[in-house]
Amino acid sequence: MHRQLLQLISQNVTLTDSDKALCETFFEPVLYPKNRVIEEENKIPKYLYFVVSGFVRLFHYNDKGDEVTTHINCPPGFITSYFHFVHQTPSGENLECITECELLRITKSGLDLLTQKCPALKDFNILVFQQSLAYNETRSKELATLTAEQRYQNLIKNYPEILHNVPLQYIASFLGMNAKSLSRIRREIIK
Repeated sequence: MHRQLLQLISQNVTLTDSDKALCETFFEPVLYPKNRVIEEENKIPKYLYFVVSGFVRLFHYNDKGDEVTTHINCPPGFITSYFHFVHQTPSGENLECITECELLRITKSGLDLLTQKCPALKDFNILVFQQSLAYNETRSKELATLTAEQRYQNLIKNYPEILHNVPLQYIASFLGMNAKSLSRIRREIIK
């Protein structure tokens, strides 16, 4: 289960055998069923997760009580309510397995210790943080400047596997629209 994690890290930094062993020690493998909430809102996120397989989403409830999906993660990749995990403060988001998921997880104290013991992983951690910031900036810009159809076209171009594994209501919410609008856009594209 650690192979994908080590492969991703090794694409960006050089790991020694000792570094790899440390990763395997600190990242705990877990399996979760479909629709399981693994981190709850108003609580401090316990783990940073690496998605080996399956699809995971971050979501919160708006003032009307509707679910708003803010992030959908495709494997391989990291997911958590990152700001709150780093600062160990209560998050306003839930983390849910959309499908059955194979994950690797690490606690904040474990991540801190791992990055102290392994300079390459400290560099990789900084890279993941930078990529997360860039992703969020791009996503904010797209939500503000692109039409709903353009956002959908970007999603199917960049993450086609989401369409086959994630319910449409989550995709619609993630794209900033309702499910009816997404269905209409999909019908128009198929024509």
